[in-house]
Amino acid sequence: MARLEVRHWSLAGLAFCVLMMAVALGLEHLVGLEPCPLCIFQRVAVIAAGLVFAVALIHNPAGRLGAALYGVLSLAAVGTGIGVAGRHLWLQSLPADEVPSCGPGLDYMLDILPLQEVVNMVLSGSGECAEIDFLFLGVSLPAWTLVGFIVLALAPLGLLTRKPAIAEV
Repeated sequence: MARLEVRHWSLAGLAFCVLMMAVALGLEHLVGLEPCPLCIFQRVAVIAAGLVFAVALIHNPAGRLGAALYGVLSLAAVGTGIGVAGRHLWLQSLPADEVPSCGPGLDYMLDILPLQEVVNMVLSGSGECAEIDFLFLGVSLPAWTLVGFIVLALAPLGLLTRKPAIAEV
């Protein structure tokens, strides 16, 4: 597996990002689940990773530096998703009396507050993010998303650990 090219790892990562977004959008539009602010942040992390993989796929750098750059950038996006999904799971694990109260909607916050304050407010959590609306095989959606991000992390790690072809050295 270490001999796979940048294009192979990038295609695998991009395909998995597309799968994750298809599931998220399917749950929203077909099942009727409204995403909370933390869910939206997780989607942003998936899209950011997907964009890095798409650029890497098109560029397909031959050297180690290019592969490492795309690996680090995509791993940063995936790591952010892991952090947000972990925070989401933590909020869902809180006892009912410790759950923060529901805050304003994300659209409203984006309209009136600076972006950094919106990010801080969303990551501090709200009651709507602590609700468990849907379980699949007894596991909540943020837990499945965390699993998805962990699997997705294999692609950037593959980019970072791949062995270059003889011509690249």
